[in-house]
Amino acid sequence: MTTHTRSRGMLTVPEVCAELGVSRSTFYDWRLKRRAPRCIKLPNGELRVRWGDLENWLNDREDAA
Repeated sequence: MTTHTRSRGMLTVPEVCAELGVSRSTFYDWRLKRRAPRCIKLPNGELRVRWGDLENWLNDREDAA
């Protein structure tokens, strides 16, 4: 992760995919189905995911076994 995105607390799509161990196509499929973590669309069209939003998304999917 670049220092710039780390300092702002945001991840790029490739960083999110690496964190979750999924392909880019899987991430975009989840977005299409509204199952992906909350994203921020930048003016240049790129997406970012806040660390906190990713953590909340993961917590919401945690299986209470």
